[in-house]
Amino acid sequence: MFSPQGPSLRELAVQALSSVERGYDLLAPKFDHTPFRTPDGILDATLDVLRPLGPFGAGLDVCCGTGAGMRVLGPLCAGRIRGVDFSRGMLAQAAEEHPDAEWVQADVRALPFAGDFDLAVTFGALGHLLPAERPAIFAGVRRALRPGGLFAFPLGAPPPPASAQYWAMLGFDAAMRVRNAVWRPPFVMYYRTCTLGALRDDLAAAGFTVTTAPMASLGHRRDGTPRYRLVLARKDADEPG
Repeated sequence: MFSPQGPSLRELAVQALSSVERGYDLLAPKFDHTPFRTPDGILDATLDVLRPLGPFGAGLDVCCGTGAGMRVLGPLCAGRIRGVDFSRGMLAQAAEEHPDAEWVQADVRALPFAGDFDLAVTFGALGHLLPAERPAIFAGVRRALRPGGLFAFPLGAPPPPASAQYWAMLGFDAAMRVRNAVWRPPFVMYYRTCTLGALRDDLAAAGFTVTTAPMASLGHRRDGTPRYRLVLARKDADEPG
């Protein structure tokens, strides 16, 4: 993160004291050189799971950032592929890296699409969405899909309570809540609000049929369960677009 290509500690501090949108505008030129960019291994594992479920027509990356999701949508979608994000800076980087895709600036809480896509994906963005916002956002994604369309995203297994990762995530979320209580504008990023059960309930409430698939290439935990699963939320094929 503190390599010559990545942001400095000062730049990260400025981002953390900004709004989510302004923070990502500032970070955009160096975002792909940080650990926050979805690793290629997760993108490739997503592609492996989705490939047998295709082919797909048009594809959408929700909260696309600098466009890493094109590594998934490009090989899977025969039609046009789009990314949507609210950060102009991130979209500018995405357009430079992926000139063949289409890029739309919009708030995902009010997606400007209706029946346009066969596949929608999102990577690493759910922590930026408050739990109370998810039902409307998921309803917007479902509305953007054609009948039978699929919404997919990877989800890591929760770390065990005895692990350092668990306590690091707990500490980060606590620090973020304190920051947002004393500083404006807020910067929404919480790791522990995106449990599989909560996401499954919100997706079902939005009208999706929800299943999961193990992402085998990412390995298993000591108890034999997958380290990552791909959440697969399907719009009913008989539902009007």
